Amino acid sequence: MRFGFESTAAEVLDGVDLSGKRAIVTGGASGIGVETARALAAAGAEVTLAVRNVEAGERTAADVGAKHVRPLDLADQASVRAFAWDGPLHILVNNAGVMASPLSRTAEGWESQFATNHLGHFALAVRLLPALRAAGGARVVAVSSTAHLRSPVVFDDIHFERREYDPWLAYGQSKTANVLFAVHADRLWRGDGVRVNALNPGGIRTNLQRHIDVEELVRTATAANGGRPIRWKTPQQGAATSALLAGSPTVTEFGTYYEDCAQAVPNEPGARTGVAAYALDPEAAARLWDVSLQATHITL
Repeated sequence: MRFGFESTAAEVLDGVDLSGKRAIVTGGASGIGVETARALAAAGAEVTLAVRNVEAGERTAADVGAKHVRPLDLADQASVRAFAWDGPLHILVNNAGVMASPLSRTAEGWESQFATNHLGHFALAVRLLPALRAAGGARVVAVSSTAHLRSPVVFDDIHFERREYDPWLAYGQSKTANVLFAVHADRLWRGDGVRVNALNPGGIRTNLQRHIDVEELVRTATAANGGRPIRWKTPQQGAATSALLAGSPTVTEFGTYYEDCAQAVPNEPGARTGVAAYALDPEAAARLWDVSLQATHITL
């Protein structure tokens, strides 16, 4: 069966048996993280929700059938370092994120969207690499966004120390970083049986948009779409591509970017679909990897 825009997370994993597989979903207590966790658990996976709000995580776990809840604040590298894991890990879904938030900085002085959406997930995945290797076949899924089309990673001023802060440019470069992570991580880790992809879940109305005026978002997105109305997805539909990449045996291409449950085509000027060439650039991916290792003080 070919899946697409309207497919749901439950549909893409229908008939897939993930029994014996262990999965982590970051940000699994809200938005598409809930539906991603629900679909993985329904397919038989032992799901752990990695969340900032443990109380909310416990409520969600009871609802979706997740087995465990663990605290994780991706903006806090100490929290990432404290996230312990024993035994193999078959699926890691880097789902949590913040969108277009006002300027704020972490203890390290990092811009918070880049710190949360990229550096936190980068450090988590790298620190969990021994567990992913031990699985004998694992997948890492990085939830990016069509917003990556707004900006490449601006290596000369990633943290807006010299340029004027723009919440959408900051969000956009963090989402480009998610794709570049997938490109380089898959190149480095495929020999160990760890495969990595990134994705655009589509437009979904969730609390991810708590920092923005949704009506204004609709107006600007419609304008960017040539005046054509934006098609919104339900959370179940928004989680479909994540669930597909996390658990479906039909996925055969890795180290790349998907949308609507299929490998994305190259972006064309003026379009809100497809993947930007700069997001798949192997040289930029390698450079970001080195920058991220240095920033997080991880030695491989």
